[in-house]
Amino acid sequence: MTTDTKSLSGLSPARTYIHLSNLGGASAIDVDERFWETLGSRDDLLEGRLLGLMHLESDSDHCEMHPSGDEILILLSGAIDVIVHQPEGDVVTRLTGLGACIVPRGIWHRVLVRAPSEMIFVTPGKGTEVRPIAS
Repeated sequence: MTTDTKSLSGLSPARTYIHLSNLGGASAIDVDERFWETLGSRDDLLEGRLLGLMHLESDSDHCEMHPSGDEILILLSGAIDVIVHQPEGDVVTRLTGLGACIVPRGIWHRVLVRAPSEMIFVTPGKGTEVRPIAS
């Protein structure tokens, strides 16, 4: 068995995400400014989950939905509102400090930033959909 020496070094979760495979493996994924726009073409990341850290300074410019599993959001610092879109109206979960929430599979959601924040996410990739925010 060959060991990937990159996985043995200290990783920055803001610049290197971790792909958690359904078979129990974990691999380092470099993140650059084009990562999110090319994610849909990355067949290697469809199965399993993606773990990473995001620095948030502005509201998300889109809504997203993950049909393959629940998404976990863990706030390390700052303050955000997680807006979950339900037929009867939006549900707002405010996270501050070390708050966390689970966004259920198949539910459209977005994030509003109340203060600059650091957030860890664990997201299923397969079938993820993105749409503009309804006005």
